[in-house]
Amino acid sequence: MRHFTLAAAPAIGIAILVNAAPAYADLPTIDVTVQGAVNAVKGVLSDINGYIQDIKTFLGPSGPIETTLLQGFTQNANYQKAAVGASEQIADASNTANARFKRDMRNAQLRDEHTPSPSACTALDNGVSTQAASVQAFTVAATIAKIHDLRTEAGPNMPSYYGQAQAVASINQQHLSLYCDANDVAARLCAGVSTIPDADQQFSSLFGSGTYADQNAVNTAKDYAINLIEPVAPAALRGDQLNAAAGQDAAVRRRSFNARLSLTQSVVDQEIGMQTPSVPLTALQQQYMNNIGLPSQTTGSWLQVLQIESERRLSDVTWAATLQSMTPPAVEREIAIELALGNYLQFQIFKLGLQQTTIAATHLAHAVERDYQPTVQMPAPSIAAQSN
Repeated sequence: MRHFTLAAAPAIGIAILVNAAPAYADLPTIDVTVQGAVNAVKGVLSDINGYIQDIKTFLGPSGPIETTLLQGFTQNANYQKAAVGASEQIADASNTANARFKRDMRNAQLRDEHTPSPSACTALDNGVSTQAASVQAFTVAATIAKIHDLRTEAGPNMPSYYGQAQAVASINQQHLSLYCDANDVAARLCAGVSTIPDADQQFSSLFGSGTYADQNAVNTAKDYAINLIEPVAPAALRGDQLNAAAGQDAAVRRRSFNARLSLTQSVVDQEIGMQTPSVPLTALQQQYMNNIGLPSQTTGSWLQVLQIESERRLSDVTWAATLQSMTPPAVEREIAIELALGNYLQFQIFKLGLQQTTIAATHLAHAVERDYQPTVQMPAPSIAAQSN
């Protein structure tokens, strides 16, 4: 690169050139001084052109400034690409984290939808307990009904089998041995007042707390049912009584009587069976009984567990608190369980309705039979051989 200096030019010649008087054109004379000045100017212009060319070279595509600028632009572009890459990574990380969060939320939702709540498990336990109690209730009712049928029919080993007087003596002895009251004691029929005097005549013996306390309470309910429906069964028709024509007519009426009494007794026997202690109560059922102030017990009847299942969703504080914390799927399952329980109760009402309509039909038939009277006394028909 050239170094621009004006010191190299003849200063005197330049001064002469500027201050010289105009030359005469017609003089073909070459002024040596002027020639030197012109050469100096040419040199300066040449240097200036060199400087310009050097600047162009310096600023050109292959020059150091262009190279520096290119490197700066390249670095800036790299920074921009790095910033874009970092933004992409941040966006990818955010999307991944958000996707994982939504996946976890969905997994939790699926877990809540498919995991049974404690309330649903409790309801299932109570449902199994209810069904088991119903089977036991039917068994007890059928056993008591069988005994009552034999008693009404005056079968062998039954009091009325031996006659009406024996039947009366038997029922009185049953009362005095278990249910003796003050009047009986005053009449010297028994030694002292019983712990449950006249319990065989009291409705509370049949319907009490929902579950009989023990087997003695079951027997007391059975004795109340006997006094309620049929304290003394008619004497049996035996031997010559059945062989006579009048005995055959009486046998027909006796069988009709037995059938009607069996229907009547069976309804009460089922009520006894429903209240017989048959299944262990769950912890939640026992807690509910304590919450409503009922006596604490570990064994319940069919009627008791049905009562608990029907009433605890209405008044139990524990169940209400559980309902508040249930997830929507758990609430839907609870609604389905309640609908199933409603259907179960409706079916039991339907069965009871069948028995009630049967009793109503029996009443109607008995009323029609009682009210039916022949218009006139008819003679017995004569069956004589017809003569030709």
